[in-house]
Formats: sequence, structure tokens, C-alpha cells
Amino acid sequence: MRQILYAGVIGVLLLSSGGCSYLFYPQAKEFAERAKGADNVETLLNLTAMMESSAKAAQSGSGHDQGLRDLHNQFHAFDDSLCAVDKTRRETPAFALAVTHNKELWAIFKRTWKFKDEQPQRSQHLELFATEVRELRETLQKLN
Repeated sequence: MRQILYAGVIGVLLLSSGGCSYLFYPQAKEFAERAKGADNVETLLNLTAMMESSAKAAQSGSGHDQGLRDLHNQFHAFDDSLCAVDKTRRETPAFALAVTHNKELWAIFKRTWKFKDEQPQRSQHLELFATEVRELRETLQKLN
């Protein structure tokens, strides 16, 4: 009985661990490799440029189209790369603000996903997402 309980707990932990892994979003790893920079902050900056471009490209689409899929995977790659920032940079106020921007982006993206089939809400939320990404990029530049 105890072994079954341990196996269940481990299973739940594996299934709920979405951050810092490519278990559920393997395409995100491809975007992270494409965005690879000289250091982790440069990689994050490259990913923000990719996310902004994808958000603009996905505005006129509908449903779970290629633009929205790319944005989704780039966003997971960004989130995972944010986990890998070195300790000295994680302790800065700029990093704390970047984490706040990341949380705001998740809230916007969830609403975008809800309205993925409805215009003009999809377009409006993706524009808001792109604006927030620009603010995030400005914050990340302070980490260099």
C-alpha cells in the first residue's frame, strides 16, 4: 500500500511540474535552442523578440493556428529559460520585475487562449501581450 502511495505522489509531481522542463512542450526546446545567446539574458531577449513577432503575426488568425502555437511554445521556452538565470541576477530588483511581467503575460495569454476563436478579442489580447513583452524586454535589458 505504501508503495502505491509513493508511486501516486511521484506521478502527481511529474505531471504537475510544468516549469523548467520540456516534458509537455518539446517544441519549446527547439525555440530555446534557436534563441540561444551568449548568456541566459541574451537568450531571454532573443525569445522576447520572437514572442513579439509571433503575437503580431497571430492577431489576424483564428483558433489554434500556427502563429498561436509558435507563440505558445516560445512562451514556454521563455518561462523555462527564466528559471535558468544565474543567482546573482535573480537577486536584483530588475529580475523581480521581470518575474512580475512574466506573471502578467501568463494572465494575458490565458485570456488570449480563451478568445482564440473570437475576433476582435483575440487581436486585442495579442496586442496587449506584445505591449507587455516590450516592457519585459526593457526590464531584461537592465540585467545586462
